[in-house]
Amino acid sequence: MESILVIIFISLSLATILNIFLKKWGISHIIGYIITGTILSNIFNFNNQNNLHALELIAEFGIVFLMFTIGLEMSISKLKKMKEILFLNGSLQVGLSTIIIFMLSHYVFLIDITSSIIISLAFSLSSTAVVLTYLKQSKDIYTPYGEKSTAILIFQDLAVIPILLLIGFLSNSTLSIPEILLQTSVAAAGIILFMFTIGKKIVNWLLYFATKAKLEELFLGSVFSIVIGTSLLAHEIGFTYSLGAFIAGMIIAETNYHVKVESDISSYKDLLLGTFFFSVGTKIDITYFIYNLHYIFAILLSVMIIKALVIYFIIKRKANKSDSIKAAFALSQVGEFSFAVFALASSNTLLSDELSKFLILVTVLSMIITPFIVNNIYKLASFFVVEFFESDKITPINAKNHIILCGYSTLGRIVAKQLEEKKEEFVIISDDLRHVLLAQKRGYKAYFGHLNKSPVLESLKVDEASSIIVTVRNLTRKRLICELLLSFKEDINIIVNVDTVAEKKSLRDLAIKSFVLAQHEVADLLVQKALDNDLNIKL
Repeated sequence: MESILVIIFISLSLATILNIFLKKWGISHIIGYIITGTILSNIFNFNNQNNLHALELIAEFGIVFLMFTIGLEMSISKLKKMKEILFLNGSLQVGLSTIIIFMLSHYVFLIDITSSIIISLAFSLSSTAVVLTYLKQSKDIYTPYGEKSTAILIFQDLAVIPILLLIGFLSNSTLSIPEILLQTSVAAAGIILFMFTIGKKIVNWLLYFATKAKLEELFLGSVFSIVIGTSLLAHEIGFTYSLGAFIAGMIIAETNYHVKVESDISSYKDLLLGTFFFSVGTKIDITYFIYNLHYIFAILLSVMIIKALVIYFIIKRKANKSDSIKAAFALSQVGEFSFAVFALASSNTLLSDELSKFLILVTVLSMIITPFIVNNIYKLASFFVVEFFESDKITPINAKNHIILCGYSTLGRIVAKQLEEKKEEFVIISDDLRHVLLAQKRGYKAYFGHLNKSPVLESLKVDEASSIIVTVRNLTRKRLICELLLSFKEDINIIVNVDTVAEKKSLRDLAIKSFVLAQHEVADLLVQKALDNDLNIKL
């Protein structure tokens, strides 16, 4: 018991210290957790086998909690909204990537069929934990490439269910491939049926009474009971703990309590997810890694190129080149679910220890590289798409006391015309390239970019602007833009166009100096015209 407490104490302390330093250099906290796991495994595994068992328990819990948090994001209503780009693009990406990687694994590297299936399925998955975290923090999740990348990531997370089921059935040597696929489909259908019938009623009942008790610790205890109980049930039926946790997340996502659950676990989520990446670090053999680094890097580079090309051509069918390239870079890596796939396959002797060790190290290297890719995605994309300028690619303008016009749709064009007539100095920023090109054609200073990004604000010299006119129509985008503008400069003069009173009320919590309510302005104009006409008649 004491040794387990020592491991937990040292793990938390070391991870905290490492991440403090890594944060200063802009390196993801995920790397800190992985390094912590590597250091701890090499210290404690050497001395005591019981300590190894403690680390494995932590690793299992990390995977379980990761799957639960992903399940919380999987409400049916959300899937319906994204069904077109989610299921079509997602199935094409996973399917094509799996086929190409399988062909290389089996026919080029001469790996057996079962192992090649596992490798190709695992390598087709990307990193939800890293990429989605970046997309949310950078607000790129609201951009076209971000939406398409998120849809593919969600499909990949859904695909984990049949992949884990398939591995479970592959371990049964008495079944043929068609029988395995049939049993996988039947089992998946049975789980889904249970999830939306009996399981949902039980979860609703438990959370209802936990809420009525009005004790936060009881509600949180109920949530963890549901997660652990569902995981144990799935394991008893013959599936994995992580699959049970995923089901628990999806069940709660369909209840009225999913917002409260997400809110209550938000304080613990990142720390508990850290246990998963800590478990990744425990699997790293440093000596083996150093001696085989060139092979590991070569395989990873090949996989990333294959996935990037597949994703690029899938997205390019209905999107521009810039969004396709950025999505390809964002999703080219091997994801964290690959660890769960390789761990399950190895425990069922479907992969040799040597091959499993190699594949895990390929995935680890991918996880290390990924934060650097996603944090510099616009710089990387600019090498291939020179006509698009975004974030720090905007040349800092030579202006002071200028007006920044956000958006160049119909209203933006009218505002720009009036500013030009009044001979006011202004610049236009828009995330629609067609609008940017049109504005440039008319002789305006116009830039492609998102005003909810700090590098864009710096390049446009927002802190020296006299005012910013926000003409975009989407309420979510208005809020994102205004929030970052106010965080960039508290006393900035923002003028926001709002269409309704309700929209104005929803933005009142922000320190916006001026609102222009379209309905009121039109009403004033109509009355003025009517009065002017009445005066002319009397005269």
